Amino acid sequence: MIIAGIDLAWGERRPDGICLLESTAQCSRVRWIGLSHGDAALLALLDEHIGNEPGLLMFDAPLICPNLTGARPVDRLTHTLFHREKCGCHPTNATRCPRPLRLAEAIKQRGYVIDWELSTARVAAEVYPHPAMVRWFEIPERIPYKRGPVAARRIAFAQLQSLLRQCLALRFPQFQMDEQTSALLEARWTKDIEDQTDSLVCALIGDWHWRYGGERTQVLGDRETGFFLIPQI
Repeated sequence: MIIAGIDLAWGERRPDGICLLESTAQCSRVRWIGLSHGDAALLALLDEHIGNEPGLLMFDAPLICPNLTGARPVDRLTHTLFHREKCGCHPTNATRCPRPLRLAEAIKQRGYVIDWELSTARVAAEVYPHPAMVRWFEIPERIPYKRGPVAARRIAFAQLQSLLRQCLALRFPQFQMDEQTSALLEARWTKDIEDQTDSLVCALIGDWHWRYGGERTQVLGDRETGFFLIPQI
């Protein structure tokens, strides 16, 4: 199974962080990790590495969002469930996120089903990395590496990198570390490094979902108004 973790830029200015995992029953390894820019580049990358083969696409972006304004039910639910962990997500609506919804249509045309069931060979889903990391790392609240002064973000991001390395050893013993991924988890924070690291986390959520056949994944929301996949430990 090829599992793509996609830290999608909702607009056109920033690149997308992309991580492609090649997973078997015995091991998982990074096939490609880096940045792409724009719809065409992202779709071309997926076509090159997955083609018509089985694939699991894990987007940190809304793929289902029928509401034009306000927030989805699943967005509001995160504030109820993860308030203490400071993992309530931003409100999502179709007015704010035209690019993710446009890409959702493009991947459906390539045969992907937006769902959490693994009964079909090509599946795409939205994931929510913050509570995933809180659970995997067993920490009381999210790591604040997304906002604030650069110096503070670098300190928080270094904490994230350390915890992610420990998590890989503890929860993903089948993961085969390569030089590029090792260097990424040691690199000093920049926005590009952050985006690629976020894409690795998205891909790991997909690997977890696939490896355990969905039995250790919490599904929040529904197919009509939007859903997230979050690992359970």
